[in-house]
Amino acid sequence: MKFRKGLLVGTAFLIAGVGLGSQLSQWSSFSNHSLVVQALAEEVKKDQTNADKSAETYRLLTLFGDVFERVRANYVEPVSDRDLITNALNGMLTGLDPHSSYMTEKQYHNMEIQTKGEFGGLGLEVQEEDGHIKVVSPIDGTPAARAGIKAGDYIIAIDGKNIDGTPLNTAVDKMRGKPNTPITLTLLRLKTPKPIKVTMTREIIHIQVIKSALYGKIGYIRISQFNEETEKGMLKAYDKLQKEAGGKLAGLIIDLRNDPGGLLDQAIAVSRDFIKEGAIVSTKARDPKENHRWNASGKDITNGLPIVVLTNGGSASASEIVSGALQDHRRAIILGGKTFGKGSVQSIMPIPGNGAIRLTIARYYTPSGRSIQGLGITPDIPVQDSYDEPEFSIREADLDHIIKNEGGNKEKPVVRNDLPAIATSIPKQPPKNWPKYDYSKPATDFQLQQGLKVVRSMAGLPVEKDTPIPEIKPDPVTHPDVLKKNKPTTNPPKPANENNPADNKQQAPQTKQPAVH
Repeated sequence: MKFRKGLLVGTAFLIAGVGLGSQLSQWSSFSNHSLVVQALAEEVKKDQTNADKSAETYRLLTLFGDVFERVRANYVEPVSDRDLITNALNGMLTGLDPHSSYMTEKQYHNMEIQTKGEFGGLGLEVQEEDGHIKVVSPIDGTPAARAGIKAGDYIIAIDGKNIDGTPLNTAVDKMRGKPNTPITLTLLRLKTPKPIKVTMTREIIHIQVIKSALYGKIGYIRISQFNEETEKGMLKAYDKLQKEAGGKLAGLIIDLRNDPGGLLDQAIAVSRDFIKEGAIVSTKARDPKENHRWNASGKDITNGLPIVVLTNGGSASASEIVSGALQDHRRAIILGGKTFGKGSVQSIMPIPGNGAIRLTIARYYTPSGRSIQGLGITPDIPVQDSYDEPEFSIREADLDHIIKNEGGNKEKPVVRNDLPAIATSIPKQPPKNWPKYDYSKPATDFQLQQGLKVVRSMAGLPVEKDTPIPEIKPDPVTHPDVLKKNKPTTNPPKPANENNPADNKQQAPQTKQPAVH
């Protein structure tokens, strides 16, 4: 993998095929531990020119060797040398910040599959938080999304067995499995008094990172993550929208909600598609020679069409780079919730025969020079997704031992004076009787509906004064009122005959499920 291709700006790991966590397995065992530790210490002594520093390093390496031997000899159960060493490696990296980690060969391979857009399992983005497994986001169109799992849910049991306190990688392994096999997750959800049990069927996940729709003359493009296919898929979706609109597309909504990030080069490429000139993003590393800045490339695929970007607390890293660039250049209006606040860049460093290191190597900065590390991007028009406070509340600033926000522009962002007049009339939250959000029913998506109002206003199109509350029809099979009306008679209908089309029409209607892409 080339170095630039290995730069990541993502927050979470995908279960169902990828889990970068605490239980590691690909490391050769020592045949003579004391000799190896002594040899390492001697090498350090030779390479160090500062005598005091060399002595301290030698003492600490000796301490490691002593602890290793005592655990190996006295722990209540036998532990393999491989587990001890790999746990130590992972502890060294995860103790630096929440986004550095060690990957075994298998985990590294799975991560490469993830960035290429295909893996097997459930379709959940998760992270470990204080010994708990927390859902960052379900991936659109996957078993997890169809089952109604939400960002912010905690997974406490798998197939009835408690996993609280289980390392991330172990939990990931439990959730993996062959396609078409069932799995039941038990979830804890904010403001829900009882645990929720969700049964799903594992399947091969083909990540559809781009989805699009046309609402009148307004195009909608959702980016669910930044992998190797993101920009290519976005350009294809935009061309499709232009054709569907008869070449008269009037505006665009870019949906980055619950987008955990991904590849840095893809975030830069997407930003360049809408910004003609100026900086896109810059990075500052430990060595000033490794600092970089990426600029626009002189194109705007929309030729200046108005753009609204939707964000929330699950919008992180690469999606924050795009949001920050479009906001700083006044190229788009950010609407929704404050973003996650991850302002660092990770590099994947392969170790031949022993996996790879995922290491934080730099901070990144928006075109105005601000760091969003621990702060996130504040939307220009704040809009909650529900009447109550948003459920997704854990952000970068809430994680342990995060890197500091430093080296950026400390001035407060200039208040935007270019917002359309309609911005002052956009409600901060939906009405109390707004129906529960259903991703298969765009009319229930309050943030999307407000984004459409704003972009229509910017495009000079008619805008309804109030957002009509969508009428949701009851499920014809499961809604209690319908069941009462359709109470079975004493003479039940004759079973349908698959060879008789007329009989088949008598079958009960089936609940439709969103297609898997």
